[in-house]
Amino acid sequence: MHLFIRHLSLADLAVAFFQVLPQLCWDVTYRFRGPDGLCRVVKHLQVFGMFASAYVLVAMTADRYLAVCHPLRTLRQPARRSRGMVAAAWALSFVLSTPQYFIFSLSEVRSGVYDCWAHFITPWGSRAYVTWITGGIFVAPVLVLATCYGFICSRIWSNVRGKTRPPGPGARARAGAGVGFPCVSSVKSISRAKIRTVKMTFVIVSAYVVCWAPFFTIQMWSVWDQHFEWVDSENTAVTKIEKDTDDAENVDKAAEVDEENTKPNA
Repeated sequence: MHLFIRHLSLADLAVAFFQVLPQLCWDVTYRFRGPDGLCRVVKHLQVFGMFASAYVLVAMTADRYLAVCHPLRTLRQPARRSRGMVAAAWALSFVLSTPQYFIFSLSEVRSGVYDCWAHFITPWGSRAYVTWITGGIFVAPVLVLATCYGFICSRIWSNVRGKTRPPGPGARARAGAGVGFPCVSSVKSISRAKIRTVKMTFVIVSAYVVCWAPFFTIQMWSVWDQHFEWVDSENTAVTKIEKDTDDAENVDKAAEVDEENTKPNA
């Protein structure tokens, strides 16, 4: 379990340093300051961290599902299985984020002005891209999390019901004959374990949904609603050239006007 926690922390740090930090720097400078190769690498790492954070969490959930619902499978090389699941999560995240290299590039947004922009086939390219990112990073992981924890809660609940069910006449006769039964936890301790699991399920799934739902909701809304307009010129997940180029030109023209106004009169 500690292996998954470490890698989940690393994935969250990747989101902080490769997704959030470059975006903050970009917002400060407004234009992307770097060559074309750096533009593609930054965009790849931004999505790579998001995929890794989601898929490592899915791998950890799958490990808990196997431990609770299929305990005999965990007895065969558990450390090797855990390392394999973590490696698969990172590898899958890297592969699924590689299209960023082909979508984003350093482009000329106006005469002599370059920025890191995305290029799509109109009119469906941006919709397909954002829908794919939303499904891969948000929808699919949430479904897996909900399904796995649903099975976990169901198994714990069935065990609690089985241990708290009063014994039948045959069981009483065997107990009277001195036939022992496996020692089990008390009803009170089992109930506490069930409550802790239900709370953990609610916190993990709800926290993931609450943190990512607003972001992906806005992303989907921006590409599927024809009347949607961005106030800011930068969309962190996907940059649409048609809209953002107009914004960039307006900002540049305003800057030129301000520069002319501030020049001293001859």
